[in-house]
Amino acid sequence: MKAYFIKRYGKAEVLTSGELPEPALGEDDVLVQIHAAGVNPVDYKIRNGEFKLLLPYTMPLILGSDLAGVIVRVGARVRRFKVGDEVYARSHDDRIGTFAEFIAIKEDALALKPAKLTMAEASSIPLVALTAWQALVEKGQLKQGQKVLIHAGSGGVGTIAIQLARHIGATVATTASAANADMLKGLGADIVIDYKKDDFSTKLKDYDLVLDTQGGNTLKKSLSVLKPGGKLIGIAGPPDPDFARQRGMNGFFRLVMGLLSYGIRKAARRNGASYSFLFMKASGRQLGEISSLIDAGHIRPVVDRVFPFEQTRQALDYVETGRAKGKVVIKVR
Repeated sequence: MKAYFIKRYGKAEVLTSGELPEPALGEDDVLVQIHAAGVNPVDYKIRNGEFKLLLPYTMPLILGSDLAGVIVRVGARVRRFKVGDEVYARSHDDRIGTFAEFIAIKEDALALKPAKLTMAEASSIPLVALTAWQALVEKGQLKQGQKVLIHAGSGGVGTIAIQLARHIGATVATTASAANADMLKGLGADIVIDYKKDDFSTKLKDYDLVLDTQGGNTLKKSLSVLKPGGKLIGIAGPPDPDFARQRGMNGFFRLVMGLLSYGIRKAARRNGASYSFLFMKASGRQLGEISSLIDAGHIRPVVDRVFPFEQTRQALDYVETGRAKGKVVIKVR
């Protein structure tokens, strides 16, 4: 099968294309013929080697973790899906590889593709929607009538998180450039703060939840907008000890994670708030709930550009610029 892969970590030039063996199928796996693959910042970060201590991959490594396609074979223990089903998924961290014609993926990562979406649209959803769901619903426990700040609203996670928060019934504020304000209000944002002109920390107060996608100074300043008991959830780090425990890391790594996040966790406690790090996990069950919201019209994909499979490297380069509105997709088939 044709695939885009790396043989070593590095910048854009290490990504190459070629023929690789079709993946072997386990008893709990389905083999999916990929029609489209979503592109995410995590893809170039993995290529660059930023996660090599957390995710020890073997080479050659096919990149990509979002997909939409058709099942062509099922493992002996698969019960929920059959050959011919149109599905979409975010693959498990240890089995990425959607920049290819086929992938073997565990049944529990899959959901049926929303009927109203094209393959390209569906492939844009899994990672960002699962991130939004796990941040706002699972970890943040966002409720109707609460207030949430979602940073970088025009990004992949932001565009879905705004819609999900609005569906829940929360008041939604977001940061973005003025050029994207109308689009974000159309998705459900009540307040759009122009990050180039205004300081969000002086404009907002008494928020129940902040979803931070930026890290650094933005993460620290986000504490000032929270009310006592508020929650700051970061997906750009730093990782915390709970993350290390969830991934089964040893005591040394738990200590390291604790040191990395000590400052922000201490500052949060001082403000009467809490900080937690989210590293999204694959979940076909949660993706099925998201599908219901899509089919009901509560969430819609926001796709910036669709690249042909032959331009996979260019698609990754474009995502790396940080200028994409919503998601970038590769049309594999």
